[in-house]
Amino acid sequence: MTMLERYELFGPSQDRFGNPAPLGLLGLAIACGALVPIALGSSLTPNAFASAAVYALLFGGGCQLLAGLMMFANKNSFGGTVFSCFSFLWAMNGWSFWSLSQGKVPDHAVGLAVEIVLLVIFSALTWGFGHLGKMLFVFLLDIDLLFVFRIIRSVTHTKAMEMPILACTLGLGLIGLWLAFGALLNPIVGRPVFGVGAPLFYAPKKESFDWTVRRNLFANLYRQWQKEAFRPIHMDTLRQDMKSSGIERALEPDLFYLSELGFVVLKVSEADPHSIESVRLHAKGVDIHEQLVLGKYAPAPAAAH
Repeated sequence: MTMLERYELFGPSQDRFGNPAPLGLLGLAIACGALVPIALGSSLTPNAFASAAVYALLFGGGCQLLAGLMMFANKNSFGGTVFSCFSFLWAMNGWSFWSLSQGKVPDHAVGLAVEIVLLVIFSALTWGFGHLGKMLFVFLLDIDLLFVFRIIRSVTHTKAMEMPILACTLGLGLIGLWLAFGALLNPIVGRPVFGVGAPLFYAPKKESFDWTVRRNLFANLYRQWQKEAFRPIHMDTLRQDMKSSGIERALEPDLFYLSELGFVVLKVSEADPHSIESVRLHAKGVDIHEQLVLGKYAPAPAAAH
């Protein structure tokens, strides 16, 4: 029985699903849109509350719960926690609106206590999102302000917070749309049309493997193969090509490693077997580059109708 080994030469991927964030964000935007007539005070009927409850439960709760679970499956605990927690909050919003549609008002003291706890939670998450991008920070800041205004309204029973709450609800939906469009459309159009901005805060960099050398090695050796077939490239020439790509570190460790795997063929000095004179891609190296980088066996995109 033949065993096939999988080599992750260009960076491992832990994603089991595509990026689920746009699903959660679009669901959030739709749910926020359903609340606007109620926040404006233009539709406060039992039917309006019941309709808002359905949108809050299906889109606000359902889409974000699905996004959160997929993020956990993708080993993204931060995103999974945020979306999952927010999904249950929207499920509670749905229950609250459904209760109002039935003429029942949720308990004021319990709601206030929960909103205070949520403000503390999302304040901490806001700081975390500041390490990812400015727009993400603003997104969470909008949620923080929404809870601040809701708490003030609950404590003082003032109606002065109605418009700020409406503004935060609209802002939440619009920013959610911006982030969703960025995640969906930026990769398609090939440029950051809907950008998230640079991080506001920076954490100390963790030590991790740098795939830059290996990617550039394969890219340069593949170009050599395209021009000269299996004629080796001299190490001095390869070093110069790598330097042009911004790589100036020693190439020998990666080349000997790839040689052990059978992806490159080395010619070493007779006087010193650890000194490489020239190198070329093996047929296996050509094939794996075309598979992993060029998508040789990837399914063809469906034709547009």
